[in-house]
Amino acid sequence: MPYEWITPDTAPDAPATELHLWPYRSLSNQGFVTFIGITATCIAAPLIGLIGTPVLWGVLPFLCLAIWGVWYAIQRNKRDGDLLEELRLWDDRITLTRHTPRKPEQSWEANPHWVQVIDHASDGPVPHYLTLRGGPREVEIGSFLSEEERVQLRREITDRLQAMRP
Repeated sequence: MPYEWITPDTAPDAPATELHLWPYRSLSNQGFVTFIGITATCIAAPLIGLIGTPVLWGVLPFLCLAIWGVWYAIQRNKRDGDLLEELRLWDDRITLTRHTPRKPEQSWEANPHWVQVIDHASDGPVPHYLTLRGGPREVEIGSFLSEEERVQLRREITDRLQAMRP
């Protein structure tokens, strides 16, 4: 699953538990290199017949531009998906921080005693849309997870909050 629970150090100001969530990545670095290699080979294969002709030099810049465009688009997509949500639980507070590329950090804080984990089973933008309600506003969590992962995450967060309450 693209999230993990962490038990931080026992420092006095450290949270009791911490959750990191990130989007699933289906293309590894090695898969990216393989894809670009295969794409370049497929684009370059028709050029074999043009070797030694002036037409090669007219077509080659456009084919290089196409390969660069595919490379750039995949890299940009990867950078845009480098987001991280951090949920931290202390005895007296809960915080949710969202780190998104090219956007300012977003954070939310509330008292864990009053926080509710709400599962919008069918009335959210995605099935089993999860929100945390408490403090001044309601915030989403894990919207990039699959439906099954959001259901499991709701249970885990609810269990952790119940364990924190006296």
